[in-house]
Amino acid sequence: MSIPVFHPVLAAEPLLRRTKLVSAEEAIHLIRDGDTVATGGFVGIGVPEGLAVQLERSYLATGSPRKLTLVFAAGQGDGADRGLNHLGHEGLVGRLIGGHLGLVPKLQKLVLANQVEAYNLPMGVISHLFRDIAAHKPGTLTPVGLGTFVDPRLGGGKLNAVTTEDLVELMTVGGREYLFYPAFPIQVALLRGTTADLDGNITMEKEALTLEAQAMAMAAHNSGGSVIVQVERLAELGSLNPRHVKIPGVLVDCVVVMEPEDHWQSFLQPYNPAFSGEIRIPVQSLPKMALSERKIIARRAAFELKPNHVVNLGIGLPEGVASVASEEQLLDLITLTTEPGVIGGVPAGGLNFGAGSNAQAIIDQPSQFDFYDGGGVDIAFLGMAQADAQGNVNVSRFGPKLAGAGGFINISQNAKKVVFVGTFTVGQQIKFVTEVEHRTFSGPLAAEQGKEVLYVTERCVFALRPQGLELIEMAPTIDLARDILDHMAFKPLLQGTPDTMDARIFQEGPMELREILLSLPLAQRLAYDPTQNRFFINFKGLRIRTLEDIERIRAAIRNRLEPIGQKVFVIVNYDDCEIALEVLDAYTAMVRSLVERFSSGITRYTTRAFKRLSGVRV
Repeated sequence: MSIPVFHPVLAAEPLLRRTKLVSAEEAIHLIRDGDTVATGGFVGIGVPEGLAVQLERSYLATGSPRKLTLVFAAGQGDGADRGLNHLGHEGLVGRLIGGHLGLVPKLQKLVLANQVEAYNLPMGVISHLFRDIAAHKPGTLTPVGLGTFVDPRLGGGKLNAVTTEDLVELMTVGGREYLFYPAFPIQVALLRGTTADLDGNITMEKEALTLEAQAMAMAAHNSGGSVIVQVERLAELGSLNPRHVKIPGVLVDCVVVMEPEDHWQSFLQPYNPAFSGEIRIPVQSLPKMALSERKIIARRAAFELKPNHVVNLGIGLPEGVASVASEEQLLDLITLTTEPGVIGGVPAGGLNFGAGSNAQAIIDQPSQFDFYDGGGVDIAFLGMAQADAQGNVNVSRFGPKLAGAGGFINISQNAKKVVFVGTFTVGQQIKFVTEVEHRTFSGPLAAEQGKEVLYVTERCVFALRPQGLELIEMAPTIDLARDILDHMAFKPLLQGTPDTMDARIFQEGPMELREILLSLPLAQRLAYDPTQNRFFINFKGLRIRTLEDIERIRAAIRNRLEPIGQKVFVIVNYDDCEIALEVLDAYTAMVRSLVERFSSGITRYTTRAFKRLSGVRV
């Protein structure tokens, strides 16, 4: 949409009324040859599509701007023509520094033809680098990337022969190795929001994600550059709630109102109110997976879930874990997350990947990676295109196919537990190879750190050991040599006969996984700390349905407390505990009698606080 107003950056005449509103064509004129341009977006979400379209038009019409350095954290495209594919013309981009290239084949083509310099850096690192550029810090120092293709000893993230400058340095601080990613100025940031006022204040109420928009705007502004934001509507000056403003107008130079076709919420649909938090959808409406190899893998992976887990799901096959968790009624027991900032709810898939329905919170992407890098994720389910004898995994490059790492390196390196999922073979192609082509995950580094790592396929399951991969489970009825060993380029470790994968994984119907996850023996739910005279009761997920259940609880607690000989302070965790209505009065009477006899006081904590206080298994 082109609106006939002047702009203080572009106009020679002073304005009678203050405004930052310009047309897309006028905004793109701010980009000069050789500029470093940062673009926001995640897959098909939050992408400034209209600005990318106009940048392509300008270059094709005039040959300018050219030789841009393009910087982006997440992949932004549809695998065909949209997103950063608009910039896939020889000469337009001279260098790219990106987190993922799998959805931008037109840029991939330039990289593989040595027509641009290209670096693939971890998505979380680039997200954090925007903040460090804004703060005028020298760069980002982090262990993320050690032992992978981003490590300078293994390529430094360079993707082709014409890329020679080192952008990653190995440093030792306090006796530990780190990677240092130097900062650089950003001349232009291309972003998007929902609503703008004429001062350039931007809200994002209809966006599925907020991403690193604020950090990018601040990085460009503090570099002396320009910030251009496309929106779908305007508001009067002073009418926006300041708590809803995600990009302050002081950072914004140009606002462009886009036509609806260039401002879809994602590349898959114009708008889904569940993604923005406008509505919540019934969980029962989520589709179930048909029984297939993919579901078998997702089902086996789901057996690794535990109540109260914070979970990350990668794109592709790992998305099936969410479907299985929904079908098995586990979603209230775990918290699903995705790297662009969704916490809770159910992650979306395909070109909607990154969004989520029924989210508890949507935070900025750099903050999500703070959480991830600090070990906030209990378990991550990630794809696996290749694995080798050392436990290394490749998801980033296979011959002429260049995908990139995305958030994979941050997540796999820092999650407490990692479950890689993938089919055992692709047709006749072997996936368990002697050495992976591109090391996106370092098995030796993970083994050195003592990380628990599994590799789940429809035929078998491997576990990472210090010596390499050990075969620990096989599907029922298959032959070890014919179906597994003959389709691997190396022989895995074997400690006796591998266990058999649970038969329910391969059968139609629910697996009753909820009951399995919540089945904790009563004796393991009770603990006494004599140093503090505290008695801990963990009733998380307990089902109390009969009078016999109540009597078992009474006897177990009485038998533990009678020998102590004094009253104790009781701390209870009741998260997800269910007491049948017909026995509630009897349960209440039982609790009252125990409290009167044994307790000097009682309090409740949620699961994580309870675990921290007690050390009791939850």
